[in-house]
Amino acid sequence: MRKMTYAEGIREGMSVKMRENPDVFLFGEDVGKFGGCFGVSAGMWDEFGEMRVRDTPISEGVIIGAAVGSAACGLKPIAELMFIDFLTVGMDQLVNQAAKMRYMFGGKINLPMVVRLPSGGGIGAAAQHSQSLEAWVTHIPGLKVVYPSNAQDAYGLMLTAIDDDNPVMFIENKVLYSVKSDVEDEVKPIPFGKASVLREGTDVTLISYGRQVFDCLKAAEKLAKDGINAEVIDLRSLFPLDKATIFKSLEKTHKVVIVSEEAKRGAFTGEIASIIAEESFFELDAPIKRVGALNTPVPFATNLENYVLPNEQDIVLAVKSQF
Repeated sequence: MRKMTYAEGIREGMSVKMRENPDVFLFGEDVGKFGGCFGVSAGMWDEFGEMRVRDTPISEGVIIGAAVGSAACGLKPIAELMFIDFLTVGMDQLVNQAAKMRYMFGGKINLPMVVRLPSGGGIGAAAQHSQSLEAWVTHIPGLKVVYPSNAQDAYGLMLTAIDDDNPVMFIENKVLYSVKSDVEDEVKPIPFGKASVLREGTDVTLISYGRQVFDCLKAAEKLAKDGINAEVIDLRSLFPLDKATIFKSLEKTHKVVIVSEEAKRGAFTGEIASIIAEESFFELDAPIKRVGALNTPVPFATNLENYVLPNEQDIVLAVKSQF
């Protein structure tokens, strides 16, 4: 066992696959000698060279379009966008090309591409660099979506993402890049669609992913002092989604709170809530509760940003409203 930051887990996952397969390459804005906006690709340019760790123009449409074209021709691109907010510039290439091509060609073409998407607030980057847009990509048939919360999962999910023959949206939380956690000496690929139960509980199920997993764990500790035993599920994979783990937990707890950093209106948490309501309604002893950000652009000022984004106290209050 060793300690590794979230960023190092992502980098190691990419590097392992690049050492194994010369068709794997990374490109994006400043990913080369500079090492990436958040330092995730630091040292990779030195190891793999400028042909496989390539800087691009400031054009997200071009970046995703190049990923689509190179993947269709047999390569395995990893495309990094500097912020998930900038995905808006490349949505046509992603939604109408990457997600559709395999189906429109009757399965005769594969698109083994990974799009890395730094996401979320918490660093004072203001409204255009702090959004959580996972609901957009989970809505699109043809895309797979993962969102790790720690170095081990980031490493293992990256191994799986690069080997997948479909476009994978690999969402990364910016606040977590410097957070260290335990990583096994030999990391194995983590299958998509397999959630992780981080804390066993009997009274309420907390479902989350990314940074909010840690808010859920903190909330669970506070709730335990009041005699409420919370189970915490880290989804890790948003699509495919591990419904079985969610339903199994609800059979024990009969209450659920779903948490994400997204603006609550139209959030992916609403999709999870609807799945539970449709397929596991009679296990519920209380209304489903959702916790998310306020329905407003993320402010620059730290005190306002903290007010807008969800935290562990919001989760505690949502849980207590069910009892």
